[in-house]
Amino acid sequence: MLTRRARLLMVVAAMLPAAVAFWPLWEVRLLAPQYPEGLGMRIFAYTVTGVKPHDLDNINGLNHYIGMMPIRPDAIPELRYMPWILGALALTALLVAVFNSRRLLGVWIVAFALLGVTGLWDFWRWEYNYGHKLDIENAIIIIPGMTYQPPLIGSRQLLNFTATAWPGVAAFSLGAGFLIAVLVWWTSRARSASSLATRVGADPRHSAQVPV
Repeated sequence: MLTRRARLLMVVAAMLPAAVAFWPLWEVRLLAPQYPEGLGMRIFAYTVTGVKPHDLDNINGLNHYIGMMPIRPDAIPELRYMPWILGALALTALLVAVFNSRRLLGVWIVAFALLGVTGLWDFWRWEYNYGHKLDIENAIIIIPGMTYQPPLIGSRQLLNFTATAWPGVAAFSLGAGFLIAVLVWWTSRARSASSLATRVGADPRHSAQVPV
């Protein structure tokens, strides 16, 4: 059983994924001497946009020179079903609070963790394909052995560009929701163990028998 406070925290954890509707999950920035203000793109759960109005078009134009595939949000299948997955997580968190189920909470935490790891791996795989599968036949600039995979987190030098990537506001919001759920599960587990120990100690059948 969960306390009223724990159930309210799960409602908060359910609301945090709503940030994906307004804030990016990930951001990538590119800096180079010819672009002192930098280029950047923001990856949302449902689309990819430029930081500035023409950034995504400029990035695709540069990528064409080295044979990289263009970034088209409608060609990325994950952007079609990710909002549904995150919506299901939010709904399940609310069900945990409504049904007051610690077991369902445990299932939710495990599912969230697996989805998070799978999402990061899938993003890394997309970046790998994006930076390694080059259209050499139509590339204007060809550097043998050069690949252009951007970093998942941190910075990497790609020719004269410094590419930097980091989680966005929505990713931190999702992480906060996960940590809240883990805290609720841990405190409820400790409370349950303490309650069990109290009941066992109060049971006369478990009292010490003193011989006469």
